[in-house]
Amino acid sequence: MDQIRQPQTTPPWRLSVAPMMDWTDRHCRYFHRLMSREALLYTEMVTAPALVRGGALHLLDYNPQEHPVAVQLGGSDPDELAAATRACVGRGYDEVNLNVGCPSDRVQSGTFGAVLMKTPELVAECVAAMREAAGNVEVTVKCRIGVDDQEPEEVLPDFLDKIGAAGVTRATIHARKAWLQGLSPKENREVPPLNYDLVYRMARDFPDMSLSINGGVATLDEARAHLAAGMDGVMIGRRAYHDPAPVLLDADEAIFGAAPGGDSAHDIARAMLPYIERHLAAGGRLHEITRHMLGLFTGRPGARAWRRVLSEGATKPGAGPALVEEALAQVPEGIAAEAQTV
Repeated sequence: MDQIRQPQTTPPWRLSVAPMMDWTDRHCRYFHRLMSREALLYTEMVTAPALVRGGALHLLDYNPQEHPVAVQLGGSDPDELAAATRACVGRGYDEVNLNVGCPSDRVQSGTFGAVLMKTPELVAECVAAMREAAGNVEVTVKCRIGVDDQEPEEVLPDFLDKIGAAGVTRATIHARKAWLQGLSPKENREVPPLNYDLVYRMARDFPDMSLSINGGVATLDEARAHLAAGMDGVMIGRRAYHDPAPVLLDADEAIFGAAPGGDSAHDIARAMLPYIERHLAAGGRLHEITRHMLGLFTGRPGARAWRRVLSEGATKPGAGPALVEEALAQVPEGIAAEAQTV
């Protein structure tokens, strides 16, 4: 499980796991990396002010086994984002991404995220400063197709034009509008209709830019359909977190054409045990890791018992690898998961 990765022939962003606040922390990413050697993993959004003004450089901690791994930054001040980018590059991240898609009130109040779709000139200034600070590390953008009453057919190509002129050659587009008032972040992931055709058109109209599509993608078959439609990459979010095995265990073969890993979900759970032991020895708590593992057996006999044992026991003092083994004993091996709906 801890073997050194070999060079890839297909770029890792052909399939990526979305940055998700409170979810894709370093423990989650290590867990996901055990399932796929190839997919690109993203951090949670880290705000530039937290790094530059707050000195919270611990937010950039990660395990070397996570590569290829990208850091997502939130911010709107070019100088501050440049300073944060230098910190990220110094930590060895493979990519620095600017968040222009998060619709939460907390992010808007800091002029981060989707609200920046209204000021593409400022985004262009930000990414230009980030690129200068990044050296040979790629700077990318994750955006929406528009916000509020904007017309995506007009706004999105203009936005891509401006960031492209600033030197960005790769972006991920969440194929929904974001409504900055009236919808929660959860509703913003579900209520605005998906417009895949517009994103496909952008891939055709901007041939010099590598574009990935995000939003509503739940299976590898769907990912392959988007790639066949002309997208350069696909980003999967919630399904890769809540039901990771069918997405990530087969991704290397299905998306990257690599040799199948051959690991089962049970193998992945067992492979986490040494990592858990190291974390506990460093003063960590079991639930900080196992909360990300609850969906490993989604749809399989014993999945509910697996979740119950971990949920009830992982926060108790002294909880350790033995609890994971107890939970694992609740799940019969060799029985396939039932098909899940989104």
